[in-house]
Amino acid sequence: MSAPSPVHILRQHNAQISALAFSSDNRLIYSGDSDGMVCIIYCRTLRPISLWHAHDGNILGVEEWDDKIITHGRDNKLHVWRAPTIIQTISDSTSTELEHPQLLYSLDVNALNYCRFSLLHGSPTDQSSRTTALVSLPNLIDSDLADVWELPSCERLHAAVGKASQAPATLDGTGRTKTGIIMSMHLFRAPAGLGSRSGQLRILAGYEDGSVMLHAYDGNASTSIDGQGWVDLWTCKIHRESVMHLAISPDLAFCLTVSADHLIGKIHLKDNISEERSMVHRTKHPGNAAVVIRSDGRVCAIAGWDGSVRLYSTKTFKSLGTLAYHRDSCYAVAFASLHPNKHEKTAVDEDEDEDEDEDAEKRTRWLIAGSKDTRISVWELMDFDRKRVRPV
Repeated sequence: MSAPSPVHILRQHNAQISALAFSSDNRLIYSGDSDGMVCIIYCRTLRPISLWHAHDGNILGVEEWDDKIITHGRDNKLHVWRAPTIIQTISDSTSTELEHPQLLYSLDVNALNYCRFSLLHGSPTDQSSRTTALVSLPNLIDSDLADVWELPSCERLHAAVGKASQAPATLDGTGRTKTGIIMSMHLFRAPAGLGSRSGQLRILAGYEDGSVMLHAYDGNASTSIDGQGWVDLWTCKIHRESVMHLAISPDLAFCLTVSADHLIGKIHLKDNISEERSMVHRTKHPGNAAVVIRSDGRVCAIAGWDGSVRLYSTKTFKSLGTLAYHRDSCYAVAFASLHPNKHEKTAVDEDEDEDEDEDAEKRTRWLIAGSKDTRISVWELMDFDRKRVRPV
């Protein structure tokens, strides 16, 4: 079997690709680069519908939130934009004007440690609300700690998560925690089945020293300061180098971590487990920048500094293949959803229902990777239950 090739190459950027995401319905690709440019690409035509200078610095993250777009940059800003109206742009194939999103509001943030935001839909009082959300970020002053903000109120609900649990023995001679700064984080609520802890607010954080820690809010108030009310449920140290990225499975059962070393860490997130909480898979490929887990939780993709994206089973870590196109380091990777949200049909969709249904099914198998070479590769993956991509 010959090595796979990307089905499309996107060249909308002129700088290193640093962030990638799909829309919830798989119709759009969001991408950001190291010059602060953000692009929205319509998957059906693979043409941009919006391209704008969102930040004065590297884009750390970009994500869709209802009818809005959140971008996070190294300029110490988190922006919330109103998404452009894509119907007219899509239907007018002759238009050369790209609509820019409208900036709604911004947060001043701390981007010293390159750690991107983590978004959680819903507020403490209404977790099902689509109009409110929580976002976790590194603390404004101390990059070892985390803050939790509410949107759109821009109110800081929890400040300096991790501070109250710091004991004197965890400090080095300079007063800094031995874990170092937060490198990657994920904000979530404890899933059902944990009794009184169901719905508990939690932050999983990967640190500079290679450790991963789970913080949980045990307080009764809706806000906290200096980390009061937050406890550390457990700590795992897998990597010798800094945790470059972590990803949590859709069912919140486990997380995967990658680093500059050759290890892939898997950590079980359930509170009470009989087996070891963490396991390590040793690869032959050091230097990994990002990891993502497919929406069924069965497959992961890891973007490497060697320019390759490697696919693994999340259960056995059996190799499912290597996607090799980029000659420079890959820093971003994203899966399309296997079960995308339905979107409202436009006039274009109604004329092309049959073709669109076929294209939509193909897009559920898409994976995108972004590289230092400024390009985004689009791959159409096969059914891993039947076949396996031959590694290259």
